[in-house]
Amino acid sequence: MSKKKLTFLSIVLLTINSIIGTGIFLSPGSVTVLAGDKAPLLYLVASILAIVLAITFASAAKYVKKGGAAYAYAKAAFGDNIGFYVGITRFVASCIAWGVMATGTVKTALSIYGADSTDFQLITIGFILLMLIMLLINLSGIRIVTFLNNLSTIGKVAALVTFILCGGVFVVLTGENHFSDVMELTTNTGAPLIPPMDISLFVTATLAAFYAFTGFESVATGSEDMENPEKDLPRALPIAILIIAFLYIGIVVIAMLLNSKVLVETKEVVVLASLFQNGILRNIILYGALISMFGINVAASFCTPRILESLAEEKQAPKIFTYRTNLQCPLYATILTILFAIALPLSFQYDMTNIIVLSSLSRFIQFIVVPLAVLSFYYRRHKEKIIESASKNFITDVIIPILAFCFSFFLIVKFDWVSHFCLLSPQGEQIINIGAITAVIISYIVLPLLLFIWKLNKEKVEDKKIAS
Repeated sequence: MSKKKLTFLSIVLLTINSIIGTGIFLSPGSVTVLAGDKAPLLYLVASILAIVLAITFASAAKYVKKGGAAYAYAKAAFGDNIGFYVGITRFVASCIAWGVMATGTVKTALSIYGADSTDFQLITIGFILLMLIMLLINLSGIRIVTFLNNLSTIGKVAALVTFILCGGVFVVLTGENHFSDVMELTTNTGAPLIPPMDISLFVTATLAAFYAFTGFESVATGSEDMENPEKDLPRALPIAILIIAFLYIGIVVIAMLLNSKVLVETKEVVVLASLFQNGILRNIILYGALISMFGINVAASFCTPRILESLAEEKQAPKIFTYRTNLQCPLYATILTILFAIALPLSFQYDMTNIIVLSSLSRFIQFIVVPLAVLSFYYRRHKEKIIESASKNFITDVIIPILAFCFSFFLIVKFDWVSHFCLLSPQGEQIINIGAITAVIISYIVLPLLLFIWKLNKEKVEDKKIAS
């Protein structure tokens, strides 16, 4: 049986699907409440930063053909131990990120259909059902994954384009312009809700916009299931991000023209739907949101198990995770990924505040390591571990990775670590978030240490067999 692989178009669609998730439907006001009428500009800045990082990941992919993305690049450039740590923390964080997305999907679906989105049992049933569906989809083979990925991507993009076109027509016909109304909002004390823009606020708002573009870094994980990753990834990733940037900026501009105050004041689950009174248009946006959430779960179910599979192929995880079905599903890796994705949200009673921190940490690790790896590949410091025939380009392999590293370092410095590891008490005081700190220690210290000990013991056993 011939092995179906992802084409250039499917990679573009997978990238779009991996990035566009719940955020643009549910909370486009998160940047607006920080930046006010400068929100579209910040989405443009964030898209440029995302393209810089995406090109860096794509450059790494042309030197290292093996799947695993950041794990494979770190291992080739800096050796087994650093590669192992990047790989296992990336796997854990991706499972957690998938769990967050799945939780949001289930809660949103319950809200849209009038059920109680806070009911623990309902969420648990919906969560497990969603994960079983994802397992069945992957067991059906890459053809089905590709079909559903492409279909869901087209569906979510169609819903967003509908919002832009219909909103734009409404603005033109009615002459509505509420773009700057958000600047008139005040707090309970009468102070402006959105303070004047300064450097600190610009940085914070840009970072908030940037996270709407994350997800591109997981696409190269499945490079072994792509027809020509060395050629296609460097083109597909920037093209996909440009398409997403166009959609995001168009959506924010139209939404602010329609009613910028609603973006920060509405209590509806799907914020974009609250901007339309027409039932048909509201339903298009609502179901587009559900399609978007379903699609990003499909993308996560495809990419995340392949991180664990890559670790196993390099003998840094049990060999059982390399097993694939006849339809090319990494079966046991997928099952363990699903169990991880369920376990953390369940243990935290589906409170996403704690678990979002974990997935944020691994992004910083990748965004620092991968640019350094590309620089190492360019200067051929590890000839035996990279593709010798890979074409070198000073701009994409040196200049852009340096920019990516500087930006990533800037992210680490400016990231609001305190608020992510603290909770607000009823009195408004910050208290240490023990749950988040414990989860970080387990995910980023205890689990890697246990697996590293397993790896060392396995190597000792193999050495003894060779010696005997």
